[in-house]
Amino acid sequence: MDLITAGDFSISIKAITFLMFTVFLITTVGYLLGRITIKGVSLGTAGVFIVSLLYGCFFFENLGNELLVDGATYVKNALKVVENLGLILFVTSVGFIAGPNFFGNFKKNFKSYVLLALVVIIGGGIACGGCILIDKGISGDPTENIAAMLVGLLSGSLTSTPAFSAAKATVESRPNGATLEELVTVGHGIAYLFGVIGVVLFVQLVPKFMKADMAKEREKLMVADSGAKKKNTGKLIEMDEFGFMPFALASILGIFVGSIKFGNFSLTTTGGCLLVSLIFGHFGNFGAMSVAPKESTLKVFREFGLMLFLIGAGVAGGASFVEHFKAVYFIYGIIMTIFPMIIGFIFAKYVLKLSLLNNLGSITGGMTSTPALGTLISTAGTENVASAYAATYPVALIAVVVVSQVLLMIFK
Repeated sequence: MDLITAGDFSISIKAITFLMFTVFLITTVGYLLGRITIKGVSLGTAGVFIVSLLYGCFFFENLGNELLVDGATYVKNALKVVENLGLILFVTSVGFIAGPNFFGNFKKNFKSYVLLALVVIIGGGIACGGCILIDKGISGDPTENIAAMLVGLLSGSLTSTPAFSAAKATVESRPNGATLEELVTVGHGIAYLFGVIGVVLFVQLVPKFMKADMAKEREKLMVADSGAKKKNTGKLIEMDEFGFMPFALASILGIFVGSIKFGNFSLTTTGGCLLVSLIFGHFGNFGAMSVAPKESTLKVFREFGLMLFLIGAGVAGGASFVEHFKAVYFIYGIIMTIFPMIIGFIFAKYVLKLSLLNNLGSITGGMTSTPALGTLISTAGTENVASAYAATYPVALIAVVVVSQVLLMIFK
């Protein structure tokens, strides 16, 4: 059998083919599941995530045996490549799409976006702290262990990789750091399922409960985005027909920006690619060179990236889901997802007076929910909701990292 070898890494051509088969199999079944509609509500791309979790639960070990010589470790690394590639494609596409409207919208609603992001994340932190105290009274486990598990649940319920990484980094230097890191990881995996599905369903159900007229809501959103920058209509030099080159350039710069650390904090690949692509999308060109990919390219990359991201995260998460699952942890995760969403929605509607789509777009950003944004775009019938997501996301990104670290310092 032909092998590709690098150091202690050895993988067969057959194994690579098997991995690709797995990705396409999950994609096929996941989209079929996502297409099922009950009273106008469907899972959409989140169906891919559910199938990925189930695949990880039942077939991860077989995948490891088939795929790689050294088993599960390399499988997780391969899936991480799939996940990160998908994340870069999705987030960079979102940035390009939101860029023309983002800065005008952000300038007009700056205070609202900052306040809403803080309300959502602090709400999640309060829910997490309350669950820690409840679980301490019920289980009698060491407080530090409970805190590590539930902060992991918080990062999963908010689908926040930066908070997950920050929590692991915070506990790793403690005497039982290895155990605490494992607890953070398990908590993240348990809560991630509802963290994805809960927000996806929320952005579909709220407009139905409110009997919203989407045409009118889109008009209100256009008014909120009226600060869009007009793009240069002159003759521009395009690097390629589809805009692959500027997309790749934005991704490269985004990865670099995301890797810059300020103490223990960094924007991560997600934040870096989002920031750079927003700038590229806002200007549209640098001098005579066009840096705006075609809209059709961005739509394909956005959906394809989201699909890969959900497969990579879902299969890996499903592998440990059954082993460490406890019903009470799942319930805690549900609370940490629903409570901040409801508080944030009410605050945005009645205090900040945001329109429905601006409200829901901001909620997806405040919850740092990448999959829910894809669903909201389909539900709303407009790409403009990405501007609200992009405006609240960076604030929420920083806030959830800080809140997670504060909780671990308090309950140690």
